[in-house]
Amino acid sequence: MFSGIIQAVVPIHAIYESTNLKTYIIILPTHLLSNLKIGCSISNNGCCLTVIAIKYNLISFNVIHETLKLTNMGMLKVGDLINIERSLCYHSEIGGHLMTGHIDCTGKIIKIIISKNNKIIWFSIKKKYFQKYILQQGSIGVDGVSLTVSKTLNNYIRICLTPYTATKTTLGDKQIGNIVNIEVDIIIKSVINAVDNRLSIINSKKNNIFCEKL
Repeated sequence: MFSGIIQAVVPIHAIYESTNLKTYIIILPTHLLSNLKIGCSISNNGCCLTVIAIKYNLISFNVIHETLKLTNMGMLKVGDLINIERSLCYHSEIGGHLMTGHIDCTGKIIKIIISKNNKIIWFSIKKKYFQKYILQQGSIGVDGVSLTVSKTLNNYIRICLTPYTATKTTLGDKQIGNIVNIEVDIIIKSVINAVDNRLSIINSKKNNIFCEKL
């Protein structure tokens, strides 16, 4: 699990490709190397990836076809910067909101409004199905960053960046047309799915009773 509070912005050092698989190597800052072992999980642009190799501060991850298909990881190039967060430990402070690192879909930035000390970003959701889980004033993960949804309109989402978030994450440098990873709030998703399932059962029973009467 993660909290969406980015601990570092790091460059991609190398990318190796094979069939349906890419291996990424990033340069991790010294302060994030403590107790890091092979098998640990790290959020890369919001994607939970498993450490497969450690050589000094060079950390390697495998990214399989499904992740490449659902996220923006396949679009990254050597030298690109990504948001990094190590997984939470017991008694860790959750400054953002609970995130799994399992990306639901991507979003495309369609409008950016910049004013003094503010950056407003509008993006569209690729899969409209997930729109029902995104609520105004609710939480959302965008490239691994925990943010508050300031407004929703059809399948368009608006977020507002504070100066700190704009400078301490990659979101401050995003441009129109860029693709970002989206993770909806797992709690909202669970509640809505539970309600939908319950309503489906109730409606099914009503239909069965109606058919029996006929």
